[in-house]
Amino acid sequence: MRKFLFNGAIISAAFSGFSALKATKSGPRDWRLVLLWVAWAASTAIAVGNVVDAANDAD
Repeated sequence: MRKFLFNGAIISAAFSGFSALKATKSGPRDWRLVLLWVAWAASTAIAVGNVVDAANDAD
């Protein structure tokens, strides 16, 4: 669990998720909002995959 909490990519994904939530609440609802969430989901998935891969390589 500590590997996820202290990883820079995971922390960055968390902050970008908060930013996406803020943009969803206050911004216009158009195709850019959908693209923002798709990009956030992809970056979060890549960050989690990298942490899992690094954990498997360490074992």
